[in-house]
Amino acid sequence: MWHPGRMPAPRIVITYCTQCRWLLRAQWYQGELLQTFEEEVGEIALVPATGGVFRIDVDGAHVWNRKRDGGFPDISELKRRVRDLIAPGRSLGHADRAAAAPAPGEHDRPSGSPAPGE
Repeated sequence: MWHPGRMPAPRIVITYCTQCRWLLRAQWYQGELLQTFEEEVGEIALVPATGGVFRIDVDGAHVWNRKRDGGFPDISELKRRVRDLIAPGRSLGHADRAAAAPAPGEHDRPSGSPAPGE
């Protein structure tokens, strides 16, 4: 949110392919980011493109690129990447806890006990 007398708030750009019909996907990511970063962000722009592009940038820094990163981002991962750029000290609550959760089966045995076969 921009306030007079303060530095401009970050601008997020979501570039999406119109040929692929990714407008609704882009709008969903836009809404999620606006709800999460309502105080930190100044604008989230949707930019139509062609050629299979789906890219998210924050003030020119590449956050996600469908071709480079392999598909579309999980919303928790996207929020972490955006947060790391615009509000590094901010907690994302459940999204941060999900990232730090142990792998399946990792906490099935008591701490310090050997794994089967050790």
